[in-house]
Amino acid sequence: MSESQAKPASYGFTTTVLHNDRRKAVEHGSLHKPVHTSVAFGYGDARQLASVFQGKEPGFRYGRQGNPTVGALEDKISKMEDGVGTICFATGMGAIGALFQGLLRAGDHIVSSSFLFGNTNSLWQTVAGQGVAVDFVDATDVANVEAVLKPDTRMVFVETIANPRTQVADLARIGQLCRERGILYVVDNTMTTPWLFRPKAVGAGLVVNSLTKSIGGHGNALGGALTDTGLFDWSAYPHIAPNFRKQPVAAQGLAQLRAKALRDFGAALGPEAAHHIAVGAETLALRMERTCGNALALARMLEADERVAAVHYPGLASHPQHGITEVLFRAGGSLMSFELREDIDCFDYLNRLQLGIPASNLGDTRTLVIPVAHTIFFEMGAERRASMGIAESLIRVSVGIEDTDDLLADFRQALDA
Repeated sequence: MSESQAKPASYGFTTTVLHNDRRKAVEHGSLHKPVHTSVAFGYGDARQLASVFQGKEPGFRYGRQGNPTVGALEDKISKMEDGVGTICFATGMGAIGALFQGLLRAGDHIVSSSFLFGNTNSLWQTVAGQGVAVDFVDATDVANVEAVLKPDTRMVFVETIANPRTQVADLARIGQLCRERGILYVVDNTMTTPWLFRPKAVGAGLVVNSLTKSIGGHGNALGGALTDTGLFDWSAYPHIAPNFRKQPVAAQGLAQLRAKALRDFGAALGPEAAHHIAVGAETLALRMERTCGNALALARMLEADERVAAVHYPGLASHPQHGITEVLFRAGGSLMSFELREDIDCFDYLNRLQLGIPASNLGDTRTLVIPVAHTIFFEMGAERRASMGIAESLIRVSVGIEDTDDLLADFRQALDA
């Protein structure tokens, strides 16, 4: 074997994702990891089965804890995030819920950005009712995070770009604060994806991705992931059970999460969904370049129209966190939102769109629109929405890969009608 074959070259993002499966032993020379539907895995040697169960050697135990198709996706996500390991879940919320199920205990305290995906906000409210104290703060300024830290603060949780108002967390300075205090820093990277940003660069210990969104990219599979960046010292985390302390320090967090959150609570990603997501991930960079370009063009057009009261997009120079966006992200993302002038009914406007589809997903190839206050944030009530800066006329747009001129023309004609 030549030296170049023995030590593969260091490739770029898309090349690595495209060829990752075949760098391993893939059945019959398949270019994609095949879909393994079996939920049980047999061993010719009973001692080897015991060794796998005890974590002494790699292998598959039962489908709820992973299988070869899901394992291949986990390896792909780890490469994308430059992590040491990944666990995939049935949904993005399954991944976030695993943080509570696997790592937190009654009496703990967490700090969360107040600018959150609606279901994440709902989950933290549930967690607060089960003995874990939660402080919601404006995470666009690290001082707000620091002000509520306590001796029993176990975790700081932020999103990179908030859904739907696009606030950008003070990511680097919060990371520095967590490093200094020895606190686990968890960053939800869904709105940026590992193509636009790697949270490891700002000190995140764990990274969340909803694979349903841009990574899968085609609206045909649910999935979520937690990636360990290798930066957090698990030896200092108080809630690692004794049996997981037998693992190398770097592996203790994921070992406990896989057992206590994935195995025990059962939010396992199916192999068919894992296959769809893995194939979709191959074009992530290509799709993000197009959707980010479309989003910026649409945001600029709407911002210049007097019938639009406000546009929220980190790629605009007018955005409060535009400076952070330019420093940390490749682009401003594919999510934006805007508010219509008071005399324009948001429902009538949405009904006039021909390309923008009223739907609640994000990160699809098609442009999706939704009236936020009346749908995904309705349960919060008017007072909570107001505290998050969500106007009653706010329209969220997940920008797709349509031809730019067609997209702009559609949003313009809906205003002109």
